[in-house]
Amino acid sequence: MRVATAAYDLDWLDSWAQYEDKLNAWVARAAGNGAELLVFPEYGAMELSTLDGADVAGDLEQSIQAVSDRMDEVQNLHQRLAKEYKAYILGASAPVATGAGRPVNRAELYAPDGRQDHQDKQIMTRFEREQWDIAPGGPLKLFDTALGKIGVLICYDSEFPLLGRALSDADLILVPSCTEALSGYWRVRIGAMSRALENQCVTVMASLVGNNDWSEAVDMNTGTGGIFGPPDKGFPQTGVLAEGTLNQPGWTYADIDLSAIADVRADGHVLNRTHWDEQSPRVESVTFSAL
Repeated sequence: MRVATAAYDLDWLDSWAQYEDKLNAWVARAAGNGAELLVFPEYGAMELSTLDGADVAGDLEQSIQAVSDRMDEVQNLHQRLAKEYKAYILGASAPVATGAGRPVNRAELYAPDGRQDHQDKQIMTRFEREQWDIAPGGPLKLFDTALGKIGVLICYDSEFPLLGRALSDADLILVPSCTEALSGYWRVRIGAMSRALENQCVTVMASLVGNNDWSEAVDMNTGTGGIFGPPDKGFPQTGVLAEGTLNQPGWTYADIDLSAIADVRADGHVLNRTHWDEQSPRVESVTFSAL
């Protein structure tokens, strides 16, 4: 299969039609280049807050609510695009009010046949906890698709090995991200590459890019698209299948062979995925006496 992952920049939107045209152009470009799986980044839906004007877009709480209110329309649009272009699409994540307390950070996966389901972020960053007051959502899910088994670790979630371990049967783990600084981008990238190493799978990182003075939530963004595998047989020695140019909007592509994943899991130079149970939790404390 061919995978496309986005370095996605936000726009000021004056109409819903402008957003439809933008998404259609992005999806058409990737599908026209043969992509069967398209990955958009974390919080890419925040540009929808501009449809309610500058006062709403510039206010953290009001922008969260404005975006959540648009999600039915967003889902209808993505369902249509997935069907029209015969592609799986992980839509940009959004704060979504679920009716039970604070909003969650949710990404929807759309299939060409009209089916869809979501993945909620599990662990919040400090900004999400302390300023946004975004809540952790439902359990991790493993999506069994015609392209293989797909998991989603939203941004910070990719930095936690036990979440990756829970998705050890996934052929691909999608990592939509939104990182303000270069250090944040590298934390998520290192997490994505680590999960590919541990699980002997492919991870697909998408990034929000560009600056947006109209937003308190996503005003500064650093990153690029990247697709990673285990540095082992059948994969590049660096583990990097493809990477974009930092902070340059656009798609990054890679061709993924599921048989290469199966082969490295069965007969790689190392077999990381099979050795989780050999990691003992026991730790001994050793004290050296002072000289």
